[in-house]
Amino acid sequence: MDKDYSKEHKYLLAKKRVEKIKGFYWHTVSYILVNIFISAVIIIGITSDGGSFKEAITNFGVYSTWLFWGIGLFFHGVNVFGSNVVFNKKWEEKKIKEFMNEK
Repeated sequence: MDKDYSKEHKYLLAKKRVEKIKGFYWHTVSYILVNIFISAVIIIGITSDGGSFKEAITNFGVYSTWLFWGIGLFFHGVNVFGSNVVFNKKWEEKKIKEFMNEK
């Protein structure tokens, strides 16, 4: 009874990666929805206190959670997808072939 453990191991790794990607997508959805709600509450609060809409939308409090949570979301994405999203192996091979074909 010899089992192929490498297939099971690959399956478990793939399943774990899918869960990480799914977690990142849920993080992104919650980031957008919660920040829209927070921004709306701040804007409504400022305008109801007598401030102008222009004053409300230029307030740093409206954008601060977007900014700081966005930094965390960025690092979550780097953790999930890796730091070589743009400059991956396929890009490297394409550039090498491109430079080799130059005259």
